[in-house]
Amino acid sequence: MSSRLDRRMHAQKKMRKSAYSIMNKVLVYVGLIIATLFVLFPFAIILVTSFKTQADAMDMTFTLIGRNDGFSLQGYQTVFEYKDSNGVPLIFTGLLNTLLVSVVPTISSLFLSALAAFAFAKIKFKASKVFFDILIFTMMIPGTILIIPHYMMYEWLGWINTYAPLIVPTLWGGATTIFFLRQFMYGIPDSLIEAAKLDGLSYFGIFIKIITPLIVPALLAQGLLGFITRYNNYLGPMLYLQDRDMFTLQLVVANFNSYARTNKPAIMAMSMLTITPILIIYAIFQNYFVEGISTSGMKL
Repeated sequence: MSSRLDRRMHAQKKMRKSAYSIMNKVLVYVGLIIATLFVLFPFAIILVTSFKTQADAMDMTFTLIGRNDGFSLQGYQTVFEYKDSNGVPLIFTGLLNTLLVSVVPTISSLFLSALAAFAFAKIKFKASKVFFDILIFTMMIPGTILIIPHYMMYEWLGWINTYAPLIVPTLWGGATTIFFLRQFMYGIPDSLIEAAKLDGLSYFGIFIKIITPLIVPALLAQGLLGFITRYNNYLGPMLYLQDRDMFTLQLVVANFNSYARTNKPAIMAMSMLTITPILIIYAIFQNYFVEGISTSGMKL
């Protein structure tokens, strides 16, 4: 009788735990769904409005498709009518200029940051901790306090209205990237490094042939973050670029607002075209991005 009662109580306790677990999962998923809707709602508004006419966009009654004129590409047509001095749509010019100041610095910075991270993680040398602490300290310095000194220096060098201030300073790596790649490299066994040294590989050969293939997820994650940061950079181009034909995409978008004025579909179409390349890149490298971020933050 006692054992039967114990089994019944154990079964009831197990059911309560199961019910609690299910309720906990339901609450988590409901919270995630609500958060996702908050994030996606502005993008949905941008997308829907971009395919309306100006009259439908100004209508106080919201509809997915224009109530009077239906589906329209009027906004996108206005975007491509906004041209540079050579008659090329400024969105194409801005995209090419943005890629110029984003791709090369991202690749160079990623390579040099990975080299520095390899040195800090796997090579023992005097004062390595001191150098690393100094590097981390630079992350605490607000970039805004350096704007005026940087501008004065670039003006003295004759770099104003050139791409040099946007490219040259970012070629040499970044403290944040070095930190995350160093954390990722801690997960690579030192025995691999020792075996490679016994085989006669130099440190650079070890980095290229052994380390680099193993840190591809972290490289892609940090590379994507660096590219997005440069792609979305507005302050730098605004300070240093004066010729409209040299504007990056973010400056083109900002100036397009004054060109389109109250043409909301055109403004939304420009915004949609601007964020599309980033969405495509993220969709392609999503798995690598998540893996690189989740692993870089821990010392394995």
